[in-house]
Amino acid sequence: MAPFSEDQLAEYREAFNLFDDRGDGRIGKQFLGELIRALGLNPTEADIHRCIKDIKSDRIAFEEFLPIYETLSKKKDNVSTEEDFVEGLRVFDKDGNGTINSAELRHLLTTLGEKLTDDEVEQLLAGHEDKQGNINYEDFIRMVMNG
Repeated sequence: MAPFSEDQLAEYREAFNLFDDRGDGRIGKQFLGELIRALGLNPTEADIHRCIKDIKSDRIAFEEFLPIYETLSKKKDNVSTEEDFVEGLRVFDKDGNGTINSAELRHLLTTLGEKLTDDEVEQLLAGHEDKQGNINYEDFIRMVMNG
């Protein structure tokens, strides 16, 4: 079994059970990413798919979940900090004034990494643009990360 404390196992099982929609002690593969993110990790969809590619069933037991969670929790870059994201956007701050052009940010969010839809981007950026069409990226990142 994974090297987790009893408290951690209880927390993981409680979260796991919230995603068990049939009461059979298993969760649908499609909920694995949500569960892992609910437990504080931030893996990409590609990371999730790599971990479950060999599981034949559409549903995952708690005992199958634990090694997946352990693998993902050991991945060093799994948890990004606010400062990591700010540094990433600072590259696009041409004037060095803490803002990024909203059109450029829209382009980044819809074309790179785990792509967002135009509607998702509109929801995220709503109320953050100034009159010049720029967004304070530190405030934006803080809002995204803290809900």
